[in-house]
Amino acid sequence: MVDRIAEPWGPRTPYGPGEAWPVRVDTFLDGELTEADVDSWWQSASVLHANGDAMDIAVKDGRIAGVRGRAVDRINHGRLDPKDLYGWQADNSTDRLTRPLVREGGRLVESDWDTAMGRIVERSRQLLDGPGGWGHFGFHTSGQLFLEEYYTLAVIGKAGLGTPHMDGNTRLCTATAAAALKASFGADGQPGSYTDVDSCDAIALWGHNVAETQTVLWSRMLDRRRGPNPPAMLAVDPRATPVAREADVHLAVRAGTNVALVNGLLREIIQRGWYDRAYVDAHTIGFDELCTTVDRYPLDTVARICDVPVARLERAAELLGASQRLLSTVLQGFYQSNQATAAACGVNNLHLIRGMIGRPGAGLYQMNGQPTAQNTRETGADGDLPGLRNWNNEEHIEQLAQLWNVEPGRIPHWAPPTHAMQIFRYAEQGSVKLLWISATNPAVSLPELARIRRILAAPELFVVVQDLFLTETAELADVVLPAATWGEKLGTFTNADRTVHLSEKAVDPPGQARADLDIFLDYARRMDFRDRDGDPLITWQGPEDVFEAWKKCSAGRPCDYTGITYGRLRGGSGIQWPCDDAHPEGTERLYTDGVFATDPAYCETYGQDLATGAEFTEDEYRAREPAGRAFLHAVDHQPSPEVTSDDYPLLLTTGRTVYQFHTRTKTGRTPQLDAAAPDAWVELNAGDAARLGLAEGDVVGIASPRGAIQVRARIGRVRPGVVFVPFHYGYFDVDPADRTPRAANELTLTAWDPVSKQPIFKVAAVRVAKLADGGGIPAPAPTIGGSAPLDSTVPATTGGPAAEATARTEGD
Repeated sequence: MVDRIAEPWGPRTPYGPGEAWPVRVDTFLDGELTEADVDSWWQSASVLHANGDAMDIAVKDGRIAGVRGRAVDRINHGRLDPKDLYGWQADNSTDRLTRPLVREGGRLVESDWDTAMGRIVERSRQLLDGPGGWGHFGFHTSGQLFLEEYYTLAVIGKAGLGTPHMDGNTRLCTATAAAALKASFGADGQPGSYTDVDSCDAIALWGHNVAETQTVLWSRMLDRRRGPNPPAMLAVDPRATPVAREADVHLAVRAGTNVALVNGLLREIIQRGWYDRAYVDAHTIGFDELCTTVDRYPLDTVARICDVPVARLERAAELLGASQRLLSTVLQGFYQSNQATAAACGVNNLHLIRGMIGRPGAGLYQMNGQPTAQNTRETGADGDLPGLRNWNNEEHIEQLAQLWNVEPGRIPHWAPPTHAMQIFRYAEQGSVKLLWISATNPAVSLPELARIRRILAAPELFVVVQDLFLTETAELADVVLPAATWGEKLGTFTNADRTVHLSEKAVDPPGQARADLDIFLDYARRMDFRDRDGDPLITWQGPEDVFEAWKKCSAGRPCDYTGITYGRLRGGSGIQWPCDDAHPEGTERLYTDGVFATDPAYCETYGQDLATGAEFTEDEYRAREPAGRAFLHAVDHQPSPEVTSDDYPLLLTTGRTVYQFHTRTKTGRTPQLDAAAPDAWVELNAGDAARLGLAEGDVVGIASPRGAIQVRARIGRVRPGVVFVPFHYGYFDVDPADRTPRAANELTLTAWDPVSKQPIFKVAAVRVAKLADGGGIPAPAPTIGGSAPLDSTVPATTGGPAAEATARTEGD
């Protein structure tokens, strides 16, 4: 196998349009093991990104000892991401939590399950029996648990406690994906399929560095680009990422101007007649209003707002408008920036007016970043209602009430679900008094970290953390519960193109660690939650029981799982939902007939004003008479909530590196991945660095109105006036005793999109100053294809093999 740190995407296997993507099986085993030495193999898929790469887990002497890709799976055809190949080693880390911890005298000390759960239940009952009841409970979960665990948590919260205060890390990652899909199409769920890469003739990547976030999907795109009749490629990103260097057209837009960009491109496409009038008339609502709005964005206006040459905008419009099978993918460059939902809906608009939806090659991914984020949204663990139901539809509430056998009033639906940032605000104000955090690390991942630490450390807030390691968040908890992880428990999860995979239990968890499902079920039993007949609310005993219960909940809804079983998922490929009697093999693409999920009785939302977030009423929604048509949304560009000033003259954008995931809880404990990118850094444009007197490797201080960090400088290909810092790093990453601030979120602001409520991580005003010479010490990451500054006037060219070999650590 090639060195997958040096070559993250592995060797090319070119193919042409309409051909099957060739199989390439990636394998990595511990030490000198060979496949013949392995005791057993267990089916699974990745939980270190959203691609859903299927793999088999190797077990030797009762321990996980490696992985290999599953050649038969529709997602990866045997390929694995570097995080897939190496990340499993964190399971065997010697600092795993193996016993519950409780706080005594200001310190966390080892305890037992009865004591730990007893404290949680005692506090829960005190709060339920006192004034305020359900309003005192908040849950902040992950994008890494299994479907069965999310659904159980959702039922506990909604039908057991009755609290609307339930959300999680997916709010930071995929909330805008869900919001945009609901707003345009009536319900969540990606319209396209990864197989659209096989037949498209153009690919547009909107704020999505797929080369780092979903490397196997990028390998598929590269293989098409190296084969006959390759698709053209557009990249929208303020940085010269691997994607941008590969693209035929790169739009290095000013951060926070995505809506203006998309409006201008839509105007050009409409004015040049590159749209499908018949499809628009038959299947959409709002075209005239869209035309009126985008008419205010001629390309010279867009060029001024976005700071991109008109000629390059014209090339982008032609690439988008002349294609016959356009594939678009959107991620954090849009989702975590200004006007997130409006910008993402602009990409939906493009596909709708061109009729580029529901057919091979005409795909659209409002992409996920977290591996099981789709399941949080489907099951309601993000605060929405299970089964992609509408919280404002009384019939949907009644369906759940009958399913769970509880009174409809027990299920919180009197207002929109409480989003993560609001949950932490309630905790800050003192109304949320118990906060249960599972499998995520908000003390590193949320914005304005000084504030988050103050909230979590407040003595009046009872914090429960359920995780594998003593993270920065767990260190602040009152009770820490040791959890099992991937490979140590059984369950299912769903990737970004709606493919459901089964993950088998290959080994036992260490010590007293328990599966997250077992922890939630234990809490439900100890709390003695009851239905309206006095019977136990939750009767499930194990994962498969929960899955069968979930199938009943999903029946008849957009995410129908009724045709999927554990047995069908074993041995072959994953299966796409909806999978029911009408679609027994799963559904590759949605909306193939041009009928969308917008019927008032079926839709997941009655919609919101994309500029203000104001909720529309059912009557307002019905008055639009959607009748299965999609919505075209017209929104004007608004300035970002924070712009540069004399005191803070640069814009910070945050993102990822291919070698790390989330806050490095797992990847930081993986030797190959940790060595590849061991510490945070700041990337600056060469011109900005020269003005500041900075050289490669210098120690710099970065400050915003909210905090400051110290990292080493890299001179890279970010656009002038912008600096980039990866968000993965907290103070535990280098040395637990070293509390030097290096987390990007010390700098980011507490602000969010009015519709999706996703925090805005991509636009924070900062200043940068040199603290010390680098002394010849390189920046803590491999070099990215040279140090030439990005010049937006240079014609874009296809990156080719040389470019892909040099790209290592760019973020979205």
